[in-house]
Amino acid sequence: MSKISAHLPSSITPFSVISQIARRIRIVPLVVLLISTVPAWFLTEAIAHKVVQAYTARVDLAIDRLPDENYETVLTRAEAAARAAAQRSFDQDILVTDVSIIVSVQNYGSIAPVLTLEVSRPQWRSRPDAQIWATYFKTARSLLFFEKKPTTSNTVPAASSLSTPK
Repeated sequence: MSKISAHLPSSITPFSVISQIARRIRIVPLVVLLISTVPAWFLTEAIAHKVVQAYTARVDLAIDRLPDENYETVLTRAEAAARAAAQRSFDQDILVTDVSIIVSVQNYGSIAPVLTLEVSRPQWRSRPDAQIWATYFKTARSLLFFEKKPTTSNTVPAASSLSTPK
């Protein structure tokens, strides 16, 4: 009991016309998107401020102990080296906003950091002194075997008076 019937032509739009309309519907938004985004990108690039990429310059310095040099002299040389490195870092690159310098000293094969200098460009411009911005490592003297020699005095110990029995 199945019924076979022939389809009569109706007012349904053929598929070829629908596919052409669908293709145009897909192309129009794509063209509008491309035409509107490129000028919008140019406009934002022209109006927006440029982002400045600032960074911290990091410098590691190593100096050797000279013969017959004490710890205070080595420390003075380390401060001078840190000061020169900080000034050089700020002078070489305008984008450097901060400088971090570690100065290490080598003494008879042992090496240890003696100071670190961390300073920003405005701080350095106002006071370019390495001693103000430096942090000193307290244990560096002993790690580098710069122990203070005990001073010997030439005093003779007082003689104790012994009482002699009578």
